[in-house]
Amino acid sequence: MNNVIKVDIWSDIACPWCFIGKRSFESAVEGFPGEVEVEYHSFELSPDTPVDFEGDEIDFLARHKGMPRAQVESMLETVTSRASDVGLAYDFEALHHTNTVKAHQLLHYAKARGVQLDLVERLLSAYFEKGRHLGRLDVLADIAGEAGLDRADVLRSLETDEHLADVRADQEQAAAFGINGVPFFVFDGKYGVSGAQAPETFRGVLDTVALEATVGQEAL
Repeated sequence: MNNVIKVDIWSDIACPWCFIGKRSFESAVEGFPGEVEVEYHSFELSPDTPVDFEGDEIDFLARHKGMPRAQVESMLETVTSRASDVGLAYDFEALHHTNTVKAHQLLHYAKARGVQLDLVERLLSAYFEKGRHLGRLDVLADIAGEAGLDRADVLRSLETDEHLADVRADQEQAAAFGINGVPFFVFDGKYGVSGAQAPETFRGVLDTVALEATVGQEAL
């Protein structure tokens, strides 16, 4: 199989299902015989969230969704269990709910330097598993430095909003596609898959795209 399948993923660092969906998608790719190229795109679930939100994740969801605290607690228990099923250790008690636009800018900075996938993993883990405050520039710069990027240059980029236009372009593309929730996966610009689906679902789409490419080549 010579064709590379491009998968564009719209995601938010503050989306628990995005990390779960990432693991599920990765499981599908592991057994796939073809080459898959992945690119992440920015989507802000709650762009009006302050950098320093007063309260925990339960407080935020209770206010944002208008749900009773007990219902939110039950929902987070379910999400934590699903995360555990794919090897993730969510810690909602330690989580700092925050605005994610700067984290998205960092992902574009990393993409320009060929390490976006590494940063996606580091940021999601930092947010959901390690309780790091991703709204703060010094924390984002630390994480970038841990990935081998130039910490001082990262700070410069974030402080000047160097990649804010790239974040907005991703969001405009999402709107054009009709994407209103994440994670959202677009395969070769033709097939869209919404949500943290099972590996079998992702694998089925990969197989379909690969088969269509093979048939198309044979018809030439």
